[in-house]
Amino acid sequence: MPTPEQVTVAPAVVFRHGLVLTMDDAHTVIPDADVLVVGMRIEAIGVGLEVPEGTVEVDASGGIVMPGMVDTHRHMWQTAMRGYGADWTLTQYFVWNYLEHGRKFRPQDIYAGNLLSGIEAIDAGVTTSVDWSHGLSSVEHAEAAVDALEEVPGRFVFGYGNIHAGPWEWTASPEFRSFVERRMPRSEMLGFQLAFDVTGDPAFPEKAAFEAARELGVPVTTHAGVWGATNDAGIRLMHEHGFMTPETVYVHAATLSDDSYQRIAATGGSASVSAESESSCGQGYPSSWALRRHGIPISLSVDTSVWWSADAFAAMRATLSADRAREHHEAHASGETVTHVALRAREVVEWATRGGARALGMDHLVGSLEPGKRADVVLIKNDESPAMFPLLNPYGHVVFQAQRGDVHTVLVNGRAVKFEHRLIGADLAKARTTVAETVDHLRGELGEQEWIGGMSPDIPESKVLDNPYTYTEYADSSTHAATRDEA
Repeated sequence: MPTPEQVTVAPAVVFRHGLVLTMDDAHTVIPDADVLVVGMRIEAIGVGLEVPEGTVEVDASGGIVMPGMVDTHRHMWQTAMRGYGADWTLTQYFVWNYLEHGRKFRPQDIYAGNLLSGIEAIDAGVTTSVDWSHGLSSVEHAEAAVDALEEVPGRFVFGYGNIHAGPWEWTASPEFRSFVERRMPRSEMLGFQLAFDVTGDPAFPEKAAFEAARELGVPVTTHAGVWGATNDAGIRLMHEHGFMTPETVYVHAATLSDDSYQRIAATGGSASVSAESESSCGQGYPSSWALRRHGIPISLSVDTSVWWSADAFAAMRATLSADRAREHHEAHASGETVTHVALRAREVVEWATRGGARALGMDHLVGSLEPGKRADVVLIKNDESPAMFPLLNPYGHVVFQAQRGDVHTVLVNGRAVKFEHRLIGADLAKARTTVAETVDHLRGELGEQEWIGGMSPDIPESKVLDNPYTYTEYADSSTHAATRDEA
């Protein structure tokens, strides 16, 4: 094997004798094949490729070569609090994030979370991540978030959000507009979205934020179909005002009616499924089962490691398991037996790669291994693992057998950022230090009793069960209020 230094400076890299999942339109799988990368691009894929002089060879035998995975919804800033909320419900998260602890994050704390999150994404073979950054209570917080993204050798899309103010307010501020002009060039390595939710308020105050997105020429990503927060009324308002576009990404989409799904399908939008999240905290049943019925394109996301794994392998596994569980459940309810599952492992791998690329308008660049595309390439290979052989069903192996520890090599835009299971060009020591400073800051701000209590926060007397968004007095009576009134 070459050294990491040789891989990083080589003019070309070839993966030899791997099992190649191209994820192209024909779903081509090539055993014992080579993938040649020259510069930033994939040059060729085939058996026994001839390579230019100076090419570094990576032995991919016994491994799977596949496109880098694409995560369309990750609250990166929260990574500094990894695992803190393992036992939360969604309502407790709302209390922690919107009402209490989330307000105490300084710009340097946003930076710390983003730095660690970006590093762990590429370590796990996620070469493109959407930073759904809804903790930006000031432009200084946004500056810090982007500073961190630019330090990590990954591909990112910055979703600017501020859950502490109305989107119609912060999108109109001169400070926000200045930030966009200065920091958002929308390059191949750093894209841009607006990230905000639609409460369902009939006055539709979010209209101004959609108009700002249209003026700036950027897509909107929004949490839709989240129990107790966003529902069919928000979808209807978006549709009636002409703001549902093919570029819109609907995150979760778990508690919507057929009417809403039909509106999404008709306008060409896509959904980001976070099955670990939806299964655990109550947005609604993981939505791939419903989305498939309506022909809505799907991508996958990990949501946040303040709760879960931030691991695309776990996201694929959770999605496939939840979808099949629902299929069996529905069949049993009508006295039927499922003899052939509808959702296949191949489709879930596609959602984790090509699906994300399509959702972000990047399918011409990444998401599949094809000559001419950018070289975002992952080698899954671990000769020390008894779970990495035999390789019989490659898609099933990626979903059910592999894990982040099996990611051997990662290229982003042709640059090696991980080799032989070790990161290259990522300052993990710096991330460790900055995250430790953030934890110390929050513990000191809260005090030990409140810090411990935050792992299972009480629900205060407030409207949080009807609407968690502190920037509006609107309350949706379709959830807690409706139940209370009936009682």
